Amino acid sequence: MTLINFDNVCKVYEEGDDFVQALDNVSFKIKDGEFISIMGSSGSGKSTLLSVLGILNTPTSGDVFIDDIAVYDLKLEKQADFRSDYIGFIFQAFQLIPYLTAIENVMLPLAITKISGREQKERAREVLEMVGLGNKINRLPDQLSGGEVQRVAVARAIVNEPPVLLADEPTGNLDSKNAEGVINLLKKLNSEGETIVMVTHDKNIAEHADYTIHIKDGQIVNGI
Repeated sequence: MTLINFDNVCKVYEEGDDFVQALDNVSFKIKDGEFISIMGSSGSGKSTLLSVLGILNTPTSGDVFIDDIAVYDLKLEKQADFRSDYIGFIFQAFQLIPYLTAIENVMLPLAITKISGREQKERAREVLEMVGLGNKINRLPDQLSGGEVQRVAVARAIVNEPPVLLADEPTGNLDSKNAEGVINLLKKLNSEGETIVMVTHDKNIAEHADYTIHIKDGQIVNGI
């Protein structure tokens, strides 16, 4: 079943008197449960593609369908609700709140749900145990290693059980050992049914995905 459908998506940025075409009629489909990597050089359009897919960056033209819903036809409030329900984000820079503990960081996406505080804490605890940090739930980010911080970020991204997980250079700030740990965690999540779209510049990391979309100058050059 097709879960994600990019249909002739264009994104043009205006820079003074100039126009930059970040995405140029990009089309692809991703099936439910696939693990896809996106590769391209700096400025190729891969980060723009991910932000459009994440319902964070309205395309200039074209359509984005997730679960057969044209997400950019939704009103802004509905887009935010859809993003919260359907999409989890993992960032290269982790983006944890430094004065919150691991479990408090993981609970953040649950704050806007109707789940009780007790249930929020229990779910966050379960997810942290799943990523191997059950004994460090009360540590602050600066009391954790880089790999542990990224695993907290993964736990935060999946605590709402979103169908789609978007990862922007999830191993970019990690050494090879910790990078391997994060990739193994993503592969485990994928084996359990999670659909993952990962941007990476590392060919060795990309090879863990089912296939790779290569993007250059805003266009897909091969991969599908």
